[in-house]
Amino acid sequence: MNSSSRKQIMRAARELALNLLFQMDVARLSFEDAERAALEHAKVNPESLDIGIALARETWVRADEFDATATALAPDWPSERQPSVDRNILRLGLYELEYRKQTPVAVVIDESVELAKLYGTAESAKFINGVLDRAAKARTSGEQGKADDGDAA
Repeated sequence: MNSSSRKQIMRAARELALNLLFQMDVARLSFEDAERAALEHAKVNPESLDIGIALARETWVRADEFDATATALAPDWPSERQPSVDRNILRLGLYELEYRKQTPVAVVIDESVELAKLYGTAESAKFINGVLDRAAKARTSGEQGKADDGDAA
């Protein structure tokens, strides 16, 4: 598979994951109900469907963790004050930064910003970019600190 089709598959998967997260967050659907709706109505290829559902599932079970991280990185905008689309884009981006480390940081941030441009407010892209950039830098400095600790032992 070429990189262009992989990018399209992942973009569609992220959009689907965002849709599921939004439904669970705002409409208060259970994961099972949101998944059922996606299986019945989503107009994406099977690979994007499977990946999107998995992304949503893994992100949703850690939503509180990601809300706390986002609030720590943007204390003036705690998760309960964020627009629901922004909150769920951040959750998804933070999940990918933390748990899908095979995806380059720049790709995670760029894809999150694109979702914000498509579905968020006029300020969403800038906000998402700033929070995820701070998260990536904090993760990198934390990993560097761990590496330094390991070198000293």
